Amino acid sequence: MTTFQGIPAGAFAFYAELEHNNNREWWLEHKDTYDSLVRNPVTALLAELEPRFGPGKVFRPNRDIRFSLDKSPYKTAQGAFASAQEGVGYYLQISADGLLVGGGYHSHAPAQLVRFRNSVDASGTGESLRHIVDGVAAAGFAVEGEKLKTVPRGFDKDHPRAELLKHKSLSAGMELGQPEWVDSPAAAQEIAALWDRLRPLVEWVGRHAAP
Repeated sequence: MTTFQGIPAGAFAFYAELEHNNNREWWLEHKDTYDSLVRNPVTALLAELEPRFGPGKVFRPNRDIRFSLDKSPYKTAQGAFASAQEGVGYYLQISADGLLVGGGYHSHAPAQLVRFRNSVDASGTGESLRHIVDGVAAAGFAVEGEKLKTVPRGFDKDHPRAELLKHKSLSAGMELGQPEWVDSPAAAQEIAALWDRLRPLVEWVGRHAAP
């Protein structure tokens, strides 16, 4: 296994070029560049952080274009996910815009959504989540997720945690650009520190809203 040495600046430049050359011919000509600048460093990073955040997965670069009007064959960002629980965990993305880190969950099966809403409704677990979300936002993360426009049926529209009840999924992310540490081994600990700030959110979801 390759030791993690940072995410090269060339990884971001690779995606800037891909945005203007999103075709199979260009990709095949630059596949070795993708492997050396993107896939291999991200794989090494996930391996280094696995003991703290769970096994990692590097997402495939190909887009699913079967039902899309956009037939561009490749994703213009590299995503990766670390998780000890299905569908709940920590996210990393590399694109032309730089580095993004996040955490939470995006799936919302019916039974999962019922558990999430019941836990938000309950005063103890609900207030715990509200404090966690407030803390994550205060740390500079954007609180995100698919949401309803109104409080779901069965809950008071003036519920004290109405905004949380509207969520069908819940996550938080931070766009970092290209910080000075990104292309050094120190990037592993910098990313780990950011993921640790998201750990209360990820663990709450893992207890109360996992698939």
